[in-house]
Amino acid sequence: MKKIQISPSILSADFSQLGNEIKRLEDAGADMIHVDVMDGHFVPNLTIGPPVIKALKKQSSMIFDVHLMISPVHKYIEAYSDAGADIITIHPEATEDLNSSILKIKEFNKKVGVSLNPETKVDVIKEYLDKIDLILIMSVNPGFGGQKFMPEVLVKIKELKEIQKNKDLNFDIEIDGGINFDNSKEAIKAGANILVSGTTIFKSNNGDIKKNIELLKSK
Repeated sequence: MKKIQISPSILSADFSQLGNEIKRLEDAGADMIHVDVMDGHFVPNLTIGPPVIKALKKQSSMIFDVHLMISPVHKYIEAYSDAGADIITIHPEATEDLNSSILKIKEFNKKVGVSLNPETKVDVIKEYLDKIDLILIMSVNPGFGGQKFMPEVLVKIKELKEIQKNKDLNFDIEIDGGINFDNSKEAIKAGANILVSGTTIFKSNNGDIKKNIELLKSK
């Protein structure tokens, strides 16, 4: 079994102190930084773009796990690669040619992530699984933080674990959306090895980030 990793979402951080917040996460034992990029078009919210990521990356040696909720995504892959993304995660619905976008991410020597919204079936990515490094299962509808976890998506994680075993594949399974100390255990049991969490990490236990990261990792 893969080591459980925590990818805190900076969507819940203090945006006026992002550099310091990332340093706090690093000191507290976070494994990577989850950056939610939203365009107000593919999802009904706006967040940050390449210049902010580039500035933050200069201050940190952590892995930047960049989730692109933008459409059309293909033409922006290079910009986010240049900005310092280490993992670039895209949605099948946001590109005209998923295979072409996967190959473009690989061209820049970045890890390829593909995200499945709650209603998106695993079948959409089955033929590409040997090219994908990470599958991000959304346990809320993307666009806003603080939503309620949808347990029905855990079936998809179990399905992916079965495929992984049968085909001897080695992708990571990440889950994002409403993750807290209770459902994190369900997600790990189902087979997720990377947990994205924002509100729980930054707000629980009076903002004790280190304690919250350790609690999320515990099975």
